[in-house]
Amino acid sequence: MIQQRANFDWLLKDLAEGVPQTRHVVVLSSDGLCMAQHGTERDTAERLAAACAGLQSLAAAVAAEVPHSDGRMRMVVIEITGGFFYLMAAGERAYLAVLADEGVDAGLMGLRMRDLVARIGEHLSSPPRNDEQRA
Repeated sequence: MIQQRANFDWLLKDLAEGVPQTRHVVVLSSDGLCMAQHGTERDTAERLAAACAGLQSLAAAVAAEVPHSDGRMRMVVIEITGGFFYLMAAGERAYLAVLADEGVDAGLMGLRMRDLVARIGEHLSSPPRNDEQRA
């Protein structure tokens, strides 16, 4: 939940330091709001979170075309020049995103992200937003 933001700092730090070549770690809501971050400035984390919202929506649209799929995105990995980007469903309406350098152990990163989500996934959620909550 958003009010628990500070409680995630050490967990995100543990992921970042446990996988060499990790650059940025961000927890975001499905609507692209940064909930927690490690290894990045706030502006960068917010840009990554916003981009991830579009990416998870695109991945869900692709998943909807797979027979017997529930249409939900579980994990997206993008190899880019100079590194890798990972986006993983991490709780209800929440995602874990990691940007890592080219030398990262991709298998280790996926495993550590899955472990983190399994340990605290139920706490990595974003409450639904509606017009009453914004007022």
